Amino acid sequence: MKPLLMPLQDTAQMSAPLARALGAETAEIDLRRFPDGETYLRFDTPPEGRDVVLLAGLSQPDSKLPALAFAAQTARALGAKSVGLVAPYLPYMRQDKMFQPGEAITSVHFAKWVSSCVDWLVTTDPHLHRWKALSDIYDIPSVAAHAAPAMAAWIRQEIDTPLLIGPDAESEQWVSEIAALAGVDHIVLTKTRHGDRDVDISLPDLEKWRHHTPVIVDDTISTASTMIAVTRQLVQQGLRPPTCCAVHGIFADGAHEALLEAGAARIVTSNTISHPSNAIDVSGILADATSSLLKTARPSRT
Repeated sequence: MKPLLMPLQDTAQMSAPLARALGAETAEIDLRRFPDGETYLRFDTPPEGRDVVLLAGLSQPDSKLPALAFAAQTARALGAKSVGLVAPYLPYMRQDKMFQPGEAITSVHFAKWVSSCVDWLVTTDPHLHRWKALSDIYDIPSVAAHAAPAMAAWIRQEIDTPLLIGPDAESEQWVSEIAALAGVDHIVLTKTRHGDRDVDISLPDLEKWRHHTPVIVDDTISTASTMIAVTRQLVQQGLRPPTCCAVHGIFADGAHEALLEAGAARIVTSNTISHPSNAIDVSGILADATSSLLKTARPSRT
């Protein structure tokens, strides 16, 4: 029997290609809010005896989590064989230590909650810094699919003589892999962060790459403060206007417009979060990871 793909909020850009890649049937559901703000959810397609794949867009997550919990529990109550989660963007990964006394380490607490809701998890390039793998904090089979091959293919096709630039040490894991796959040069910069929107970037002399096109690569664009700082320095050095490329485009508080105003020639993201900058399709990558977990999916918990 075909898997049953259940799209939740903010998944219009991903549900159709993922369903095709998985060979899944897309569930008909009624998901809405009551006038008092509470969530209403109803399966119009019966999930009994089927592997249910919840597809959840989890940027700006707090208003979306009730639907995820209700969908998982309802699928089980209606006899689903297994219930898994495809979250193209996985939130609550950056708070991975107690930076100030009394802080919640929300990456751990969120992982425990998700692990209690579903039988397995697939996501794309989560922010793994102090955690080495999702298994460090998730208690269920979890796969982190990598967008690097798709990003490298896009860069090879679209950018003339690229120089890939990682804006800080944390970006090195993405930029080095993409550069290797694309067969191009890369450098990694040094960043000092003073606040959410206050960063200093150390940029070396890039005269030897003057005739290259800078491509700033990172996992996520949120406030864009880091990319804005790098973009301004590249423009000041007289290099070509850079292309800014990221897996996940959150673009908080006008970040997209601010990055263009800073001098970016183009901003490109994958379709993990729906945005006009989406140019890189990772549905096939997510489908491959999902298929591998479906083959070994254990019966759903009651």
